[in-house]
Amino acid sequence: MSRNPLAVTMGEPAGVGPELIGLSWLALRTGTPCPFYCLADPDFLAARLDAAGVPVPVLTIDCPSEAHAAFGDGIPVMRLASRVRSAKAGDPSTDDAPAVLEAIERAVADVVDGRACGVVTAPVQKETLYDAGFAFPGHTEFLGELARRRGLDAYPVMMIASDELRVVPVTVHVPITDVSRLLTEDLIVETSRIVARELTAKFGVATPRLAIAGLNPHAGEGGRIGTEDRDVVAPAVAALVAEGIDARGPQAADTLFHASARRGYDAAICMYHDQALIPIKTIAFDDAVNVTLGLPFVRTSPDHGTALSLAGTGKANPSSFVAAIRMAWRMAARP
Repeated sequence: MSRNPLAVTMGEPAGVGPELIGLSWLALRTGTPCPFYCLADPDFLAARLDAAGVPVPVLTIDCPSEAHAAFGDGIPVMRLASRVRSAKAGDPSTDDAPAVLEAIERAVADVVDGRACGVVTAPVQKETLYDAGFAFPGHTEFLGELARRRGLDAYPVMMIASDELRVVPVTVHVPITDVSRLLTEDLIVETSRIVARELTAKFGVATPRLAIAGLNPHAGEGGRIGTEDRDVVAPAVAALVAEGIDARGPQAADTLFHASARRGYDAAICMYHDQALIPIKTIAFDDAVNVTLGLPFVRTSPDHGTALSLAGTGKANPSSFVAAIRMAWRMAARP
């Protein structure tokens, strides 16, 4: 097989990521495989899988090109220089932040240098990373910075995707009281441009159709319920249309996500976090995937967190992780 494997990061050692990697390997080793290797401490990973009752061999490899041959027999693992020191299931420690961050940095280096075809990241415990001095709001921003350090353009945009729906929040992890102030015509236009471009490049949608949600109830009713939709969202839609992008809106968000409405667009551009994530987590809670658009490489992750209360039990649902690996593999196959 000529394609490079996917690089999968270990994520928070105290969370469910390590066992989900094992459960995902069990789901993907047969049929149409999506070969991957994990960037992790192999001794820790083997011990955690054993403790969680996930019977999966861990095979240390020296370079990503060895992953294809090893994948049928176990999880290929590239050893990190940083060891997992104190991870107890459900109890994160700042001692393990160097290993968590090294896994992400190594994965990006592998894909940028042509050793991997994409990156799939296991969930991290952001609070623990912050306590260790991590200076980025989250995974997505860190990945963008790593790309820029390599001289590559990066404007990360978060998409949550499933077979039924794709959504993109224009403003993301900000208080709802700040959304109106942060929402600008330029931000909506630039986000939507990236979505349209990436739907074609990474999803094969020839002519993307974007549904632009309104911020206010009933999309503002012409300025009677807030002025943002009239003064900010509508001009952004007009600018997109002038560029040749099939963008329609602002549309009332309360009628945007039923089955018939979803057939009319390829992605919904939403004005804030919960406007985007509530519908997709209602429709596809177990198999939605977090996709980072606007990076010079493919990156996906499961659409859930570290689930500390389930860590070490072997009971975590791997569906979203499996979907993230499969989606990354399909996206990376596009020329």
